[in-house]
Amino acid sequence: MGMVTKRKKMHYGDTHLQRRWRVRNRRRDLDQIDDDLQTRSGELINQNVDLDKPGFAQFYCVHCAKYFIDDTAMQAHFRTKVHKRRLKALEIEPYSIEEAERAAGRGSFVKPKKRAMETQPSKEDVVAGKRIRVEEVPEDTDATDSPSTSKTKRKKVEKMET
Repeated sequence: MGMVTKRKKMHYGDTHLQRRWRVRNRRRDLDQIDDDLQTRSGELINQNVDLDKPGFAQFYCVHCAKYFIDDTAMQAHFRTKVHKRRLKALEIEPYSIEEAERAAGRGSFVKPKKRAMETQPSKEDVVAGKRIRVEEVPEDTDATDSPSTSKTKRKKVEKMET
């Protein structure tokens, strides 16, 4: 009987490279981006020229913390799934230390607030005075008991009875 062939490891000893691969594409976290939106969104949209950054730091998506080469690339990015997912993730209030303590049992549960989030304005709109707005969406407690949900509950009950 022959011996089972051993699989050859092609990348033996490249742990130092793996570490670099892991952090190369790392972006800012949601709580950092939320802080940028609250405090310095206008400053990030109108940055000074920096020759080391893509597009000389003139085309920056505040929500994704990403630089683009030109305005057409940034406008195309605004229509992508990646940007829309990031907007959706930023709609919920970011995780905080207080929430972590409540999860550990030092307080009662408080539901995170929902916010209305829209794509950042163009450079011309910012020069005209438009800013990124982060507004809280008022949560209706009556919306959960709306007539449409009670109709669906009735339909489920009817199906079970037959």
